[in-house]
Amino acid sequence: MVDRRRALVVQRTGWGKSAVYFTATALLRARGAGPSVIVSPLLALMRNQIEAADRAGIHARTVNSANIDEWEQVYAEVADGAVDVLLVSPERLNNPGFRDLVLPKLIAAAGMLVVDEAHCISDWGHDFRPDYRRLRTLLEELPPGVPVLATTATANARVTRDVAEQLGAGGEHETLVLRGPLDRDSLHLAVVRLPVAQQRLAWLAEHLAELQGSGIIYTLTVAAAQETAAFLRDRGYDVAAYTGRDDNSQRQAAENSLLANELKALVATSALGMGFDKPDLGFVVHLGAPQSPIAYYQQIGRAGRGVRRADVILLPGREDADIWAYFASLAFPPERVVRTTLAALAEAGRPVSTGALETRVDLSRSRLEMMLKVLDVDGAVRRVSGGWEATGRAWDYDADRYARVSAERSREQRAMLGYITAETCRMEYLRRELDDPAAAPCGRCDNCTGRPWSDTVSPAGSAAAQDRLMRPGVQITPRKMWPTGMKDLAIDVSGKIPAGLSAEPGRALGRLTDLGWGPRLRLLLTADAGDDQVPEEFVTAMVKVLAGWDWAQRPTGVITLPSRTRPQLIRSLGERVAGIGRLPYLGTLEYAAGAADDARQYNSAQRLRALWHSLAVPEQVGSAVAGLGGPVLLVDDRVETGWTITVAARLLREAGAPAVLPLVLAASS
Repeated sequence: MVDRRRALVVQRTGWGKSAVYFTATALLRARGAGPSVIVSPLLALMRNQIEAADRAGIHARTVNSANIDEWEQVYAEVADGAVDVLLVSPERLNNPGFRDLVLPKLIAAAGMLVVDEAHCISDWGHDFRPDYRRLRTLLEELPPGVPVLATTATANARVTRDVAEQLGAGGEHETLVLRGPLDRDSLHLAVVRLPVAQQRLAWLAEHLAELQGSGIIYTLTVAAAQETAAFLRDRGYDVAAYTGRDDNSQRQAAENSLLANELKALVATSALGMGFDKPDLGFVVHLGAPQSPIAYYQQIGRAGRGVRRADVILLPGREDADIWAYFASLAFPPERVVRTTLAALAEAGRPVSTGALETRVDLSRSRLEMMLKVLDVDGAVRRVSGGWEATGRAWDYDADRYARVSAERSREQRAMLGYITAETCRMEYLRRELDDPAAAPCGRCDNCTGRPWSDTVSPAGSAAAQDRLMRPGVQITPRKMWPTGMKDLAIDVSGKIPAGLSAEPGRALGRLTDLGWGPRLRLLLTADAGDDQVPEEFVTAMVKVLAGWDWAQRPTGVITLPSRTRPQLIRSLGERVAGIGRLPYLGTLEYAAGAADDARQYNSAQRLRALWHSLAVPEQVGSAVAGLGGPVLLVDDRVETGWTITVAARLLREAGAPAVLPLVLAASS
């Protein structure tokens, strides 16, 4: 602070990094400096930081998506000098109104800039966020002499170099890097390897009571978090699920319940990650391994901050690699897709919304937004009111860097497998992955002590878990709105889908991400599985789904969707369901003459375009539907975007079906 340098502090979780910047803030404010601006990535982290600031006598406020109604008041307090610390998310830095109207004044008056969880700046980091890269531009615009502090617990040497270089942008000196040892002597690491999901779930239920205090149980998917929480509640534990799909009030209530020791555990996805601060957290258990040892270290760092012992247990699954592969598919898009996006923005000559871009660029919404953020940081596009616009600046596709990042992700996955099978000290293994020069055997983990957790599971416990996981039936919510900009694709629909043309809520046997049915469904529907009659176990399960379906009116017939890859599977499923339910099988829809055999589409606009003129109702099927006078079951193998069912339902409703009830084997999520 005295030298007003830019510093990067890499210290273990719980070391007290927040105390450093709150103390510095107090000293700077006492000298008449403006407020500290802290860039922080998560709402949960912001809440913890505000509470910590209050305990330190620091007045902290935040502007984020959960307190929009308070923004004007917060800005007024900042202008009046009443705020010591303002916390903002990295996304807020590029909100047009905040960026253009608020940020310049804020930066001009800032006493210090703090970048928390600074590994997010680097695309080499385990949790790279494009919005964090905007900080480089912000740093270049800082007035001379404003100190900058960046903190993280999860940066290896490569990430540290990258972050330090970016922090140095516009500064007079090289970034000062302060790195400490990353061990914490309260953590006792272990791995328990069990072959199938029901055994892992049963093991958890049988051993959870042995774990001291309260803790976090991490899962890799939303479905797994919900299934695990439901099973543990059945077994008498006070637990709650916590995922990114829960609204903010639900997540905050769950956090508060854990903080108050009203729960034995939160069963959480990575949505409960950086910054959740409960010093007496007694354990962290993972049902499924994260993609890298560094990500794993970051999550287990929630435990043992204020207790003498905290158990950290990993229960890896064979299906983990499938989930890793999915996340790997979200890498930076190929150059032709990026160039198409830039051309579309340039040709428009005006701001274009993300939804409107989907009619020109076939990427999922999340990947498209990520790509646009990267292009924004690189200066090729700019976010403005109403969407995005091209800047006209030259832009190079850094294929070598993207390939190296992808290769690093693959290496990290192999390293995670190495952690699982390691026979040496587990903490030392993690610290070496983080390039901790002080890495040494911990003397506490299962390998160091020679005292592993038992891997036995009672038959009754395994059977109970199996029963819970194999309960069939997931609701499918029909599409309610047409995608934006379909008229640009010569399809004259917009707004709300008319009730008279939409599908009813449907049912799937299970999700591809489920712990129970997921592995079976993925195996059945994998690209190289071939096409055959539907196996009997799936028919039996689908009968249970139908038996539990509380429809308003029983279906009067069964229709199947066409398939170029699994026609026999889908038709046989439809015929079996019809026979068991004593319903007429009316046949299958068909592809219209000349319909293109399009490759997979990744967003709603492109998917709807491909389907709109592709599906057709054969004359005999249409006549049969018109003569039924009741709902029809519409059978398919899987639902991903929901647009196939939406278009098919529209056609069948136009043919006279009073209702369409979708029934599929698998929902993608």
